[in-house]
Amino acid sequence: MTDVSDRLGRMVRQAQATGRIPAVSAALHRADRPLWTCTVGDTGNDTPLGPETVFRIGSVTKTFTAALVMQCRDDGLLDLDDPIGRHLDLPAHGDATVRRLLSHTAGLQREPHRDVWDSLRAPAVGEMLADLARVERVLPTGRRFHYSNLGLALLGEAVARLRGGTWAEVLADRVLTPLGLTATGPYPTGRAATGFLVDAYSDEAHPEPPADFGAVAPAAQLWSTATDMARWAAFLADPAAVDPDGAVLAAATVEEMRWPLTPTDESVWSAGFGLGLILIPQPDRVTHVGHDGAMPGFLAAVYGRRGGQGTAGAMGCSVLGSSGTGVEVLDLPHRLLAAAEHDPAEIEPWRPGPPAPDHLRGVPGRWWGEGFEYVFSWHDGTLRARGADDPAGKPPAVFAPLPDRPDVFRTVSGREVGELLRLTRDERGVVVRMHWATYRFTRAQETFDGYDFRVGG
Repeated sequence: MTDVSDRLGRMVRQAQATGRIPAVSAALHRADRPLWTCTVGDTGNDTPLGPETVFRIGSVTKTFTAALVMQCRDDGLLDLDDPIGRHLDLPAHGDATVRRLLSHTAGLQREPHRDVWDSLRAPAVGEMLADLARVERVLPTGRRFHYSNLGLALLGEAVARLRGGTWAEVLADRVLTPLGLTATGPYPTGRAATGFLVDAYSDEAHPEPPADFGAVAPAAQLWSTATDMARWAAFLADPAAVDPDGAVLAAATVEEMRWPLTPTDESVWSAGFGLGLILIPQPDRVTHVGHDGAMPGFLAAVYGRRGGQGTAGAMGCSVLGSSGTGVEVLDLPHRLLAAAEHDPAEIEPWRPGPPAPDHLRGVPGRWWGEGFEYVFSWHDGTLRARGADDPAGKPPAVFAPLPDRPDVFRTVSGREVGELLRLTRDERGVVVRMHWATYRFTRAQETFDGYDFRVGG
């Protein structure tokens, strides 16, 4: 990996120099290689810069709060379609649902009442909740994406009350400790970098004052290292590899969080939002999932990589910088993740496997539905289907049998996920017809002749 490491290191050094960022720390996590790290610059104080240096990660904090919300959902403490007022006593906006708040589609104004960014004085919890009576719903619920720190702050407080602790305590107990993110927390340690505003017209770097975000902590309070954040990004991309026992979240729950619920721009669909996560599509069916962060003196970008040939398992990257204007930080993780294509994961050799079970021997092969050809197959112990003309990288539909109905399957991923596949046999027991999502599939291409089109027929 030496050549790749040199290439990655050069990219970090170039970003630090071009962006005039006092300190940059980057890390790349993948299941099949040692952790890669690179630091450039200095902390701006008496501590040396290294992989253990702590930076403020700003809104990357939201991904942790989102994970806590999903834990509560999985434990039956809330439903995503609950109004937030079911879990907090609010003077206004209690009808905003958990799902809308997580996806920034509730229409709430961006910040709590008062000019938080003028004074850097965030409200306490009681003040924030009381002030909701003076907060605007700037857009109709569900109208479109509108980013809101206030929305995530409300969710963090709801989680704290449901769990019987502070947001920080619940986070440490239920996410940070189980994943071994020991350098992540709401306050800087002695190894923290100083944050700066770099003057636009000179090389002077002005230190920025640290700020405690009080009740808005669940949206932006955390500090961390690049190594911790690369592991977190790897978890968001591949939770089964990082957390195989599901101690933090089941892999299916993280998959739910990654599903895009809204684009962030109506014209340029270059980014979307899921449940607390930013989704950045890349070429060849690759997606980067994570979040950016900005606080006075700091920028952060933390993303995991999913899909595409050569992508390693548990692949995550983080870049943390000590300048509030060094925007090169925000693009760099995507470039580092893409550059790792020059060191692709090893190709696992194909090995023969068992045939389809006897009762399904007649299913694999070509079938026709609505005039289009599909290929059904048996691989890795599952029945699968894909369009005959599907591109190679498009995932197949995968079916799971219903335990009490041997000729009925549920589509568990891919095309028509959730729908049923039903097999129909002739008097000899041979499968001669299938219905998938109620559409008829036959061995030969057929027209709709012979269908009974009468209502209820």
